[in-house]
Parts: sequence; structure tokens; C-alpha cells
Amino acid sequence: MEQAKKGDWVQIYKVLLPPGERAPGLPPETAAAPLAMKVKGHLIEETATAGDVVSVQTITGRIVTGELIAVNPAYRIDYGCPQPELLNVGAEARRLLNEEAEVK
Repeated sequence: MEQAKKGDWVQIYKVLLPPGERAPGLPPETAAAPLAMKVKGHLIEETATAGDVVSVQTITGRIVTGELIAVNPAYRIDYGCPQPELLNVGAEARRLLNEEAEVK
């Protein structure tokens, strides 16, 4: 991973509760894992590399401290497979709007 510099968009990781401090009554698989968060923001330190403990300022202005895990992290959003029923919605809507405009 490249070295991050002040102001770079980065992602940090922070453990909020280790497994031993989680609430009682959780399923065993959940209780065995730490409660953790990932936060993206602008690096406050002058420089940092992966694994360093750093502070970031989020878009909302919060200052959060955690372990640096990524510089300029990608957005990995997956909405799943295309739904056949929705593939032609845009074309059908344009067709209906054009027909309505021609009637007026």
C-alpha cells in the first residue's frame, strides 16, 4: 500500500468491543467476533502507512482514530444480478411519456 499524506482520503479500522466484552446472549458465532467499524475520512497526520494508528476527519466533521487499512479506498457496492422485469423500464417510460406528449 502506498504511503498516505495529510488530507488523503483513507479508511481506518477500529475495534469497538473485543469478543470478551460483547453483550451476553449473542449467538456464539457473533460473540466470538469483535464489534468493529470501518470509517473513511481525510487523514489528519502528516504521513502514515498501513497499520499505523491515525486520526481522520469524516465528511461530517467527526474525528475518529483507528488503524489505517487503505488509501483512496474503492467503493465496492453490488446490487446483485439484473432483474429482467426492470431491464426495460426506462425505455418503456420514455415511450409512454413521448406518446403522452404527442397527444397534447
